[in-house]
Amino acid sequence: MMSLPIIDTHCDLLSYLAKIPSANPYEKGEIACAIPWLQEGNVRMQILAIYTDVRPESMNLAKRQALIFSELLEKYDSDLTFADAGFLQNWDKQNCVGIKASVENAAGFGDEDASWEEIYGQFDFILEQVKSLAYISLTHHTENRFGGGNYTEGIGLKDDGKKLLDYMAGKSIPIDLSHTSDLLAEGILNHIDTNQLGIPVIASHSNFREIWNHPRNLTDEFAKEIIHRGGIIGVNFLRAFLDPEVPERLFDHLFHGFQIGGEKAICFGADYFYTIDFGDPSRIPFYFPLVENAGKYPSLLKSLEDKLSPEDLEGLAYRNALEFYRKMQL
Repeated sequence: MMSLPIIDTHCDLLSYLAKIPSANPYEKGEIACAIPWLQEGNVRMQILAIYTDVRPESMNLAKRQALIFSELLEKYDSDLTFADAGFLQNWDKQNCVGIKASVENAAGFGDEDASWEEIYGQFDFILEQVKSLAYISLTHHTENRFGGGNYTEGIGLKDDGKKLLDYMAGKSIPIDLSHTSDLLAEGILNHIDTNQLGIPVIASHSNFREIWNHPRNLTDEFAKEIIHRGGIIGVNFLRAFLDPEVPERLFDHLFHGFQIGGEKAICFGADYFYTIDFGDPSRIPFYFPLVENAGKYPSLLKSLEDKLSPEDLEGLAYRNALEFYRKMQL
């Protein structure tokens, strides 16, 4: 069969371009989601995260990435285009990779000392630069002013997190549970429901704790809640969150998503980022050979042909994420 198009819901191309001197989006040896890899993998839509740590310079770094996003569309318009409503509706006619931005860690909207006037201003500036946001995650691994990250225990949704959720409401921006503590995820869902905010809920790049017990992975309770709310779950390709020793565990995570009722929810959230000179050698290599870069999607799909129905394979490759984002544009 011809290789299906792909939607991938998370990569860190923007932070690579913002942080690494002389970074090049076409350099295949530097990052696994370089533009040529996306093209080789038939990735038709890629979500680019604006990622920051919890640091005093987080707002400046987020602003820089938002500007880089708009520059990518200007500089490389023969290869990249903005994934707007027209792109999504005319899906079959696209020749470029459609890109959309997201925010990974709301520290990019406001550092620990920022006033709410500054936070609202930063939020509006980023949104203006990138035109729309595919999702926002309140935290990364650690705690910030908005709530607890996935490596923090006992820290849930803080008052500032509630205030940011209130500001997101009505803007058609999903909230991402990929990096929340369990307590934060619970707090987010409760705040949305109690205040009838109508914010869609997703996990952009998360696996399943039932398959590999890691705090970065979703419990079945939260996974089923995302599915119940019509969200999507992008399965992550990082060895650390699959099972560092068993390449085939990726399939187990994918199949588990289908088994718990996610036929319309499961998609890809590979999480390709700049790994050169990474501080923890135990994590290297970050990816198994079968998914070591975005060019591997056709062979990955080929290996799933005899394990999933054509309909489920199409849903996983692009259909589930496409239908979700088409709804967002209404």
